[in-house]
Amino acid sequence: MDSGGWSRRRFVGALAGGAAAAALPACDKAPEPAATPAPEPEASTSASREARRPSGPRPLYLGTYTSAEGGGKGIGLATYDAATGRITGSGTITGVGDPSYLALHPDRRTLYAVDERDDGAVTAVRLADRKVLGSRSTGGAAPCHLSVHPGGRWLLSANYGSGSVAVHPIDASGALGERSDLVRHTGPPPGPGQEGPHAHQFVTSPDGGHVLAVDLGTDTVYTYRLDDKAGTLTEVAQAHTRPGAGPRHLTFHPGGRYAYLANEADNTVAVCSYDRASGRVEVGEAQSTGTGPGTSYPAQILVTADGRHAYLANRGHNSLTRYAVEADGARLRLLGTVPVGGDFPRQIAFSPEGTLLFAANQKSSDVTVFHVDEANGGLRRAGEAFPSPVAVCALPL
Repeated sequence: MDSGGWSRRRFVGALAGGAAAAALPACDKAPEPAATPAPEPEASTSASREARRPSGPRPLYLGTYTSAEGGGKGIGLATYDAATGRITGSGTITGVGDPSYLALHPDRRTLYAVDERDDGAVTAVRLADRKVLGSRSTGGAAPCHLSVHPGGRWLLSANYGSGSVAVHPIDASGALGERSDLVRHTGPPPGPGQEGPHAHQFVTSPDGGHVLAVDLGTDTVYTYRLDDKAGTLTEVAQAHTRPGAGPRHLTFHPGGRYAYLANEADNTVAVCSYDRASGRVEVGEAQSTGTGPGTSYPAQILVTADGRHAYLANRGHNSLTRYAVEADGARLRLLGTVPVGGDFPRQIAFSPEGTLLFAANQKSSDVTVFHVDEANGGLRRAGEAFPSPVAVCALPL
C-alpha cells in the first residue's frame, strides 16, 4: 500500500476520522513511567511466565501522524495492565512532528522518534521528565523506521521517501549528534511498479556484527558493517527478493541463523538464512500469508522469544497470521489468521514478557491487545480497543 511513493504512507490518515483525537489528556497530567523490573531467566511454561509478570501499570508509547486529519498532537502516553492488557491514556509529549515510529535506548532512559516529513528528522526524548532533547536531520525524506545499535552509541534510521539510511551518534545524555553517515540505495534498479528506492527498516543483526537495511523499492536487503568508532557504513552484501515482492520488515529468530521477511507488495513472507561471518542473507521461497485472494499488505512480522511462533500483521485483510516456527528456525508453518479487531494494522509489538501482543491500527485509530498463549501461540483478545489518533506505532515497556 505504501509502495507508490512516500506520501501514500499517510493518505489513509484522512480516512481515519477524528473520533480518537481527544483520547489522551494533556502531558502535564501524565504519571511518571513505571519502574522496570530486572530481567529474569526465560520460563519454560505459561504458569511460570505468569508468575514473573510484573504488577502495576506499565508504560506504553504511541506513534501517530500529527499532520494527518484526525491525527495526534505528538507521542501518545498511556499505561497498560500486564495481566489484563487494559490500556489507560495518560497524556501526550508535544513538540515532535509526525512521530510514526518509536524506539527505546538500551538503558531505557531515552525514547527516539522519527519525524516522517519531507525534511526528515529524528528526535530524542528524555523519559525521566519527558523533555525533548532536540532533533537532527536524517538527510532524507520521510524516515519511517529507526533502531538503536545494541551498544547504545548509534541511532540507525531509514528514509523511505529518498531510499537512504542514516547514522547518528548518541551522547551520554541520550541526545543525538549530527549525522555521521548517510547512504542512498542506488542499485539495483527499482522493482516493478516502483519509481525509486524506499528504505523501510534499518536494524542490527543479533550477533551485533552487521546492520541490515530492508528496501521495498529495490527488492533488496542490504548488509553493512558499522564502524563503531566513526559511525560510518560499509556495504558488504546484498540479498534480492523476487521482483516486485516489496520487502518491508525483517525479524530474526532468537538463534540468529534465520530471519523472516514480510513482503508488502506481493503479500508473502520468506524465510532467510543469515551468515554471521560474512553478513550475507539468502532469501528463501515466497510463502503464503493465509489471507486468501483479496487485497492485503503485510506490515510487520514478529517472532516469540522462545523462537516457537511468529506473527504477521496484515493491512487490508485486517488480521494477524500465526505461524509455527520449525527446524530450529529454518521453516515457517502456517497455522491460520485471527481478526485484528481494527482497520489497517500498521505495526505490532510484544510486551517485554511476551504475554501480550499490541497492534496499532492506523485507519480505525485504535490499538488492540491480545493475550499470547505460550504453548500453542494462540491469540485471545484482551478487552476493547483503545482509541488512539491515527495509531501507527505502539511501544510497550
